[in-house]
Amino acid sequence: MSEMSEPLTTPLALAGISHHTADIATLEAFRFPDEVAFLREARERFHGVLLLQTCNRVEVLVQGDARSLEEFLHVMGRDGFTVIEGEAVPRHLLELAAGIDSLIVGEDQILGQLKQALAITQEAGTSCAAIELCINKAVHAGVRVRRQTGINRGTVSVGSAAVTLAEKLLGTLRDRHILVVGSGEMGVLVAQALAAKGLTAIYVANRTYDRAVILAEKIGGLAVNFKDLYRYIALSDVVISCTAAPHAVIRTEGVREVMKERLWPLDRQPRHLILIDIAQPRDIEEGVREIEGVHLFTIDDLRSVNEAAMASRRDEAARARQIIEEELEHFIRLLRRTAADETLALLYTWAESIRGRERDRALARLGAVDERTQAIVDDLTRALTKKLLADVTTAIRASAERGDIKGAETLMKAITRGESCFQNEE
Repeated sequence: MSEMSEPLTTPLALAGISHHTADIATLEAFRFPDEVAFLREARERFHGVLLLQTCNRVEVLVQGDARSLEEFLHVMGRDGFTVIEGEAVPRHLLELAAGIDSLIVGEDQILGQLKQALAITQEAGTSCAAIELCINKAVHAGVRVRRQTGINRGTVSVGSAAVTLAEKLLGTLRDRHILVVGSGEMGVLVAQALAAKGLTAIYVANRTYDRAVILAEKIGGLAVNFKDLYRYIALSDVVISCTAAPHAVIRTEGVREVMKERLWPLDRQPRHLILIDIAQPRDIEEGVREIEGVHLFTIDDLRSVNEAAMASRRDEAARARQIIEEELEHFIRLLRRTAADETLALLYTWAESIRGRERDRALARLGAVDERTQAIVDDLTRALTKKLLADVTTAIRASAERGDIKGAETLMKAITRGESCFQNEE
C-alpha cells in the first residue's frame, strides 16, 4: 500500500507592514505594483497565497510556514516586515476585519478590501481552501462585530476622516469649495461624507469623466474634466485626492502656478489651500509643502483623528474583543476541519484506487458480463468503500477539530499502512 504523509494541520503564516510601524513612504516602497504577478510567483512556493494592499497596510497571507514566507519576501527585495504564524494568524485577521487594527478604529472599508483581495487571489488561481476560509470567516466576524457593537459609529473610514480633518482645520466647511480627485471606492466615501455636511460647492474630478458625472450626480456636486484639474484647484479651499494612479497626479509646479492665481494685487500672501492626500501610492508631490500658503496633509496626519475615535470607542472595542475571542475558537476548529478534509480527500483517493483495482479483478473473473452487471459490481464496491470509511472519517474529523492531531494521524496510519492503533501501548 502507498504511504500517506500529508499533515493534518494547516500551516498558515502572515507577513507585512502597517500604519502601526511604517510611514507612508515605507508603505509605498513595500507595495507590489503588479499584484497578479506577485501572487503567481508566490504560488510557486506556497499552496495558497493572498495579498492585501490598502492605504495603511501591505500583508501577505500564505498556506505555508513563517520561515519560508520570510525568505521569499527577502528574495522579493522586502524587509522591515513582521511575521506571525499559527493561531496568531486567525486572531489577527479577526481583529483586522473587526476594525480594531485599523488606522480609523471601526472603519467599514476593510471588509470590502478583504473581499476584493480574495477575489483577485481566486482570479489569479492562487487561492486554497484554508485561505478562502480565513477571509470568509474574518469578514463574517467583522459584520457580527459591527452589528452587535457601536464600533463603527461616527467617522468610519479614512475618507470620512479626511473630511473630519478638513472641517477641523477650517472650523466649518459651510460656504467652502471642495474638490474631490478620484471617483473610486475612496472617492465615494469622501464624497458621501462631504454631502452629509449639506454642502453644494463640491467638485469631482476623475480621469474617466463619465465616472465623475455619476458620483457628482449622487451628491449634488459638479463633475469636472481632468484636464481642468488645476483650474478647479485654484477655485477650491480644500482638495482631497484619492485616485488609484500609480504616480502623482498633482505636481509641485502646477500648484505653484495655481497659487499665483490665488494672490490678489493688494494681498500680502495667497489664500490658503489645503491639500489632503489619502491615496496609496501618493497622489500629491511632497514638494508642494515648500509653496507659501499650501498646507499638505497625508494619511499620517489622520492618526490624530484615529486617536479621538479610539477614545470614544474604547468600550465598544472591548466588546468587540469579547466577540473575537468567541469567534476565534470556532475559527480554529474550522481550520482544523479544513486540514482534516484535505487529508481525507487523499484517503478517499487512496481507497478509490484500491476499489477500482479490485472491481476490475472481480469483473475479469466473471468473464463476459453485460453493462447492468458491471454497474452493479461498481455500485457494490463503491458503497462498501464509503461505508467502511464513514466511521473513521467522522473520528478523524472530530479528532482534528479537538486538536488531537496525534490521534487523527494514528487512525490514518492504521488504515493506510496497516499499523495498529495500540502498537505503542503496553
